[in-house]
Amino acid sequence: MKIKRFVAPDMRQAMRGVREEQGPDAVILSTRRLDEGIEIIAAVDYDEALVREAARHGAPLPVERGGESVASKTPVETGPGEPRVAAPSMLRSPPPLPPAAEARPTETVLLHPMMERAAHDTARMRAELGDLRSLLETQLSSLGWNDLERRHPQRARILRDLTRLGIEADVARRLVDELPSQLSAEQARYLPLGVLSRSLAVSGRDLAADGGVTALVGPTGVGKTTTIAKLAAQAVLRHGAARVALVSTDDYRIGAAAQLEHYGRLLGVRVYPAHDADSLRRVLDNLRDRHTVLVDTAGVAGSDPRLQQQMTLLRDAGALRTCVVLAANAQAQALDETLRAYLPLRPQACILTKLDEAPSLGGALSMLIRHRLPLDYITDGQRVPEDIAAADARVLVCRAAQALKQPVAEDKAADDLKLAERFGLAMATA
Repeated sequence: MKIKRFVAPDMRQAMRGVREEQGPDAVILSTRRLDEGIEIIAAVDYDEALVREAARHGAPLPVERGGESVASKTPVETGPGEPRVAAPSMLRSPPPLPPAAEARPTETVLLHPMMERAAHDTARMRAELGDLRSLLETQLSSLGWNDLERRHPQRARILRDLTRLGIEADVARRLVDELPSQLSAEQARYLPLGVLSRSLAVSGRDLAADGGVTALVGPTGVGKTTTIAKLAAQAVLRHGAARVALVSTDDYRIGAAAQLEHYGRLLGVRVYPAHDADSLRRVLDNLRDRHTVLVDTAGVAGSDPRLQQQMTLLRDAGALRTCVVLAANAQAQALDETLRAYLPLRPQACILTKLDEAPSLGGALSMLIRHRLPLDYITDGQRVPEDIAAADARVLVCRAAQALKQPVAEDKAADDLKLAERFGLAMATA
């Protein structure tokens, strides 16, 4: 419990000080009128039993910003959200602090030993309860997983295989729920891959054929500029360089525009700069006769405050298709956080890059299924324009399933513990 003394010219200002420093949960212990105004003694984390015990033993209350106070004979009226008032009979006025304490307003009188012991016991009890809860959850998870393996061994096998693929727990449970209740060993081996394939949304869009204005967005380092060069090369091969244009809005990264201009010179395609919504709108208006227009944007992380500026720029630029570019070799949590940050932009599709650098595709596939985001293209190298292909769910799942064919060191105890943590508690409480 932390007690503090407030002095103000009137009651309104004193109460405002209590609210601002201690919040609406503060308790008014005493009030007194002084020559300089109104004095209030207030407390947070108020414990009535401790105050009564301290009063019974004659112990002083710990008061910050030293000063003498007595309990008010009439409670202070408070409104909603105001600090409440403790009963005067519970309070005992602290003795005046020596002048040295008055000169140091931040000094706090030590708690009564009984109050210190009670606070220590409370903290220890909370820690013990937390440990007990963690132990119970672990035991319950193990029981749930063991029960699933006993009653539904094929479903447990499917969850084990999906975990080896890197599929996130919530997505794996959703996929298993779509399977029949009774499965043979052969069905448990192949049917989940079919469900995984059907759960992936693929746009089927051929940008080189369909054309239009497409903006690629995403964090830095995912390969947006290289992917634009690959898409532009495909469009040039089909329609000619005169029907294709590139637009750069990346004025943050040093050399970003130069890299895009280098690709533009190689392809014979002109690159147009645009640094704000007005210039981007004018550039796109001038390029209405082009079959394919690709807009390169700055790489911005989800936590970067510039992300909102980029979203505003693209929203105000007019009609264009937004595509999020994500690297398949990133961790599942990083992919999910990035996509959530870009969701306010309402992206129409996703391009998955760096498949050749990803040890597992499960995290990327989980993110696409969780957010139901259609996939446009996948890339698996730096070559322009060879290392890009239209997304195919079956090809992608077969590529991810290669992990099941690789031998792994068996540690069943550790494996079962991991699976129990991921699925056991949900199974036990279902």
